[in-house]
Amino acid sequence: MGRQMTEMLKGTLEGIVLAILALAPAYGYEITARLREQGFPDIAEGTVYALLVRFEHKGLVDVEKVPSEKGPPRKVYTLNALGQEYLDEFWKNWGFLTMRLAQLHNERK
Repeated sequence: MGRQMTEMLKGTLEGIVLAILALAPAYGYEITARLREQGFPDIAEGTVYALLVRFEHKGLVDVEKVPSEKGPPRKVYTLNALGQEYLDEFWKNWGFLTMRLAQLHNERK
């Protein structure tokens, strides 16, 4: 992943992870694996875990400790109503940005 893509991803990763949680509750490693499946191979687990901690502090997710077959219990994150509002705002802003970028791109032609 190039530097420009990495910088762009920093600004959108919050929304991407919330969108993944909107589909189904998940724990950190599952989210990282899903991101990698979606074409983001360079996402570090630590980056995802830091976001999840931030979401927890902001009250955007509910957290449940679920027993694990290997090691300590896993923290499973579920998007709550406040998190859904935050995600809705993200999509609204994303729509605005993509529309404006497309407009600028088309003006070049």
